Amino acid sequence: MIALPSLAQELALPRGAEETLNVVQDQGAYAVPLGPWSFDDGVPTQRVEGQVRAQSWRIPGGGATPFQLLKPLRDQLTEAGFDILLDCSADVCGGFDFRFATLVLPAPGMFVDLAGYHFVSARSPAGDVATVLTSRDDWAGYIQIIRVGDDLGITQKEGPAVDTQVTPSPSVEAGVPVTDAAPVQVPVEGLIAKLEQQGHVILTDMMFKSGSSTLRTGSIASLDQIAAYLAARPERRILFVGHTDAVGSLSSNQALSRKRAQAAVTYLRQTHKTRKSQIGADGVGYLAPKTTNLTPQGRDANRRVEAVLISTE
Repeated sequence: MIALPSLAQELALPRGAEETLNVVQDQGAYAVPLGPWSFDDGVPTQRVEGQVRAQSWRIPGGGATPFQLLKPLRDQLTEAGFDILLDCSADVCGGFDFRFATLVLPAPGMFVDLAGYHFVSARSPAGDVATVLTSRDDWAGYIQIIRVGDDLGITQKEGPAVDTQVTPSPSVEAGVPVTDAAPVQVPVEGLIAKLEQQGHVILTDMMFKSGSSTLRTGSIASLDQIAAYLAARPERRILFVGHTDAVGSLSSNQALSRKRAQAAVTYLRQTHKTRKSQIGADGVGYLAPKTTNLTPQGRDANRRVEAVLISTE
């Protein structure tokens, strides 16, 4: 249970929430977002001074969307007498620009998918404020609550349950599936035939958390198939190439894409003892998109690792 003394109301978190960060500034100020980001004005805010409390929680499981995580908390705020100042999802809030114009606790304590988050700011009759930000990665949901004033406490004692069942990925072609469930099975004949006919193939079962280059545990079917192919054809050489969406700087995305490609090489070396001379890794960041970066679906598709056949004979 997380609670502070002399608080008039308590906000119940979902059952299973694990606190990841808890920061208190006794004499601080917080710019409370009042509206979505715009090209002309940025994010309109109101400065509120006092004791600022910023906390975040992780909710294991893959079932609840950012909105489903936020709605019970928003409803509790209104029931406690708070007026909602801003209620928006990622695309309405302003996506990347809104996220980086407001206060967010650092990773890994708090995670924000720039294409999938929900935000609410609210004010009590006494003038105290609270903001709630929710998002999720492949394996868990995240909640951040920032409070200024004494009208709101937090408890995990009677919070609502959230669905912790993993939601299957809606699209294999996305390149970064949204679940750590069973790997996508790619037929050997189909993957290798496409590799030889087209010269490259997207490895749809290479799964990463957003911003991470660490592979999920367990067998990677596409890499197992490539290992068998290279063992049978020692003259063949494959370069793994990492790709990212267009969020962030080119240099950081190139570095991340190289690390993701290197993860394929490491897997083949450690799991199958594949010859060093047959495999390599590089990354191009966002310079070779598969589709548009203007939509969440497009950005998902652009985050991928491809196997490129570089043999000429």
